[in-house]
Amino acid sequence: MAKKAKKTEVETTPPVVEQPKVETQVMEKPSPKKNKDTWEIKDRTYYLAQNRKPLTATIKSTDIYYFDEELGYERELKYTSNQRTCFVDEMVGDQRLEHITFQNGFLLVPKNKTILQKLLSLYHPHRGRRYFEQDNIKIAVDEVENIETEIKALNAAQSMDIDMAEAVMRVEIGSKVSEMSSKELKRDLLLYAKKNPVLFLELVNDENVVLRNFGIRATEMGIIKLSSDQRTFSWGSNDRKLMNVPFDEHPYSALAAWFKTDEGMEIYSNIEKRLN
Repeated sequence: MAKKAKKTEVETTPPVVEQPKVETQVMEKPSPKKNKDTWEIKDRTYYLAQNRKPLTATIKSTDIYYFDEELGYERELKYTSNQRTCFVDEMVGDQRLEHITFQNGFLLVPKNKTILQKLLSLYHPHRGRRYFEQDNIKIAVDEVENIETEIKALNAAQSMDIDMAEAVMRVEIGSKVSEMSSKELKRDLLLYAKKNPVLFLELVNDENVVLRNFGIRATEMGIIKLSSDQRTFSWGSNDRKLMNVPFDEHPYSALAAWFKTDEGMEIYSNIEKRLN
């Protein structure tokens, strides 16, 4: 009996159907919104320029404009009592105009009047010209600097020798310094340092101050003399010319500069011996 041939099974692989690609969208994390309005809520004070202090002074509160760089055009401004903005294009309904008035040169705007504060501090065309906002931090910094400068001046005056004190005070009071006692000189020196600390320190650091005083003392004692036209210094004993004063220079400033030259140093040594 013949054997039946086995049926060969052909394994068929199902066709691969290409699936459409589904792109997964990556959602970007939204960046946090920047808070453009960083306005500090506080009382603010404004003062008129040039330290003016009239009884009352009014600046414009209408018919004024601000160029908005973000929008690219000028926007009309107006200060009203019934709107939540100072920009006319944002106002709704009727507009009740308010005046902006300084009294005795100042205008105090409380923190609840934010619209007026922003108008004055950010947008008004007269800010920085007719009026300024008072910066309390800057005022405090300036006051500290002034106090520190005064302390430096007083310390310098306290430790100053009598010759230097005389030289500095001669700039302030002239020939009267020659008639003062050492105590009077010290007192006036300290008062001068307290009253004008910046100028006092400038004089202390001016190397010509002592030389000018030296020349003035020599003139007062007749060792040298200055001509009536203040153009020539000469010896007091024989009228021999020492130097000519350059045009448009103070005679004793010119003499102080001349003392630093080779010729002037010799004359300085000669005068110094006579003064002592």
